[in-house]
Amino acid sequence: MGAAKAIVRVACVQLAMRNISGRADFYAPIEHYVAIAAGYGADFIVFPEMMTFPLAALAGHDPVATVEALTGETEDFRKRMSAMATRHGVNVLAGSHIARDAGGTVRNTAYLCLRDGRIHAQEKLHPTPDERSVWGVEGGRALDAVETDCGTVGTLVCYDSEFPELGRRLADGGARLILVPFQTDTRAGTMRVSLCSRARAVENQCYMALAGSCGTLRGVANLDINYARSGIYTPCDLPFARDGIAAEAEPNAEQIVLADLDMALLDRARSEGAVRNLADRRPDLYASTWTGD
Repeated sequence: MGAAKAIVRVACVQLAMRNISGRADFYAPIEHYVAIAAGYGADFIVFPEMMTFPLAALAGHDPVATVEALTGETEDFRKRMSAMATRHGVNVLAGSHIARDAGGTVRNTAYLCLRDGRIHAQEKLHPTPDERSVWGVEGGRALDAVETDCGTVGTLVCYDSEFPELGRRLADGGARLILVPFQTDTRAGTMRVSLCSRARAVENQCYMALAGSCGTLRGVANLDINYARSGIYTPCDLPFARDGIAAEAEPNAEQIVLADLDMALLDRARSEGAVRNLADRRPDLYASTWTGD
């Protein structure tokens, strides 16, 4: 585990939120996309933040009912997504899911379901003001890079991508690919996540894979409209894609985008690039003085 694969193929799904009549309506299009990614030989497929909210719509508009309904779906969701990953042979970042944890705290958690059957949970560290006020979401306490059969990867859930120290922590932990499931309701929100993620790619000389949701979902408080432009982004230097865009979706339309990410190019950029952000940083100028008191 952890040995970097030379070329990593990544798929990002810009998933349309839609009202459903039951679980089968929800999981059928999800597995459809996982199967498509497998057919294209993808190593990873990334789904959007809060991807399970169509299941909550069955419970009505009340925020408390939404959280309780999603909590009841957690184990089934994890099992189904992990089964898809192993069945199709693709590492699946199963977006994120809001639910109460074992202690009763509401968390927004991304599940990385690896094709070897392991599941890694990454809680969102920075809930947005709306997440806190509408659903009572509290931030997580840890951020960890994960060893996969394609090397080390990390996950930043939506708003977390807007905090540069988190991307740096994952890069220092060995992550060369950072997955970003997101949900926004406006173009402005999408631009915040996209621009900040592209900055993370430059400053950490890594790849960023973003998947957001589009469409309209009736019957869920605070998640009735969605806007996204998903994409896969690179550092900005000569060996990489022009403008640092490996692949990008059309705005606000359901689709899947794929890109091959050359891990050797990151080594080349880090040692020989026009700029060498990781090697040239000056931690002596900004070392933390926080003591934890």
